[in-house]
This record gives sequence, structure tokens and C-alpha cells, in this order.
Amino acid sequence: MKTTIDLGRLAAVLAVLLSLASPVGAQGVKWWMSDQYKRELSLTTDQSRRVEEVFQAALPTLRTQKKALDDAEEQFKQVMQRGNYSSVMEQVDHLEAARANLNRTRTMMLVNMRKVLTTDQWIKLDAMHQAAEQRKTDSAHNTK
Repeated sequence: MKTTIDLGRLAAVLAVLLSLASPVGAQGVKWWMSDQYKRELSLTTDQSRRVEEVFQAALPTLRTQKKALDDAEEQFKQVMQRGNYSSVMEQVDHLEAARANLNRTRTMMLVNMRKVLTTDQWIKLDAMHQAAEQRKTDSAHNTK
């Protein structure tokens, strides 16, 4: 009985951690198509097109890997409900491998996007991203 309770706590903690990690939907918008980003970064039409091409090339793999991650998360939840510790550890390995594959593909997509931008544009993009994240954090704190 103690093992079932401990596995239940482990499942709850891991569920929270899983909900915090969303590598595919994190960006939310195609910043390279946004008039504000184009203007502030001085993106050329060619740069915007090339970044879109990088995105489109990565998208099918990202979707496949996101589905694999979602499936692994579901399998993990099912194993946790059964309470079999040896299966849980095996499923954690499977889940983290799926997450790593998705993150690797996303990172390489971002590296390829970075190649399209100048150093100054990349620095500005990073600053804009950090400012947007800070606004989200501030907004979340103000609604509590």
C-alpha cells in the first residue's frame, strides 16, 4: 500500500513537471511574419521567407515527435495508474527520450532560423522574446 501512495505522489509531481514543458507550442506565433517583429528587426522579405521555409521544413517532424511525446505521456499516466514501479521506470525512459527528440528537432530548427538572421537581429529578437516573457510573468502575478 505504501508503494502505491509513493507512486501516486510521484505521478502528481511528474504531471506538474510535464505540464510546464511545452516545447512545440511555446512560441505561439510566427514572429517572422509579424509586422512588429519585421519592423523592429528590420527583417527583409527574403529573410522572412527563408525563416518560414525553415519552419515548414521542420514542421512535419515536429508534429510527429509531438504526437510521440503525447502518446508517451499517456502511456506513462496509464502505467502510473497501475502502480508497477519497474514499468514506470521503463516508461520514464521512453517519455524522456520522446521529449529529447522533440527538443533536439526544435533546437535545430531554431539554429537554422538563426543562420538567416544577422547577429544584431538575433540579439534584438532575444531581447524582444525576453521582454515578452517578462510581460507574461508580470501579467500572471497581477492576476493572482
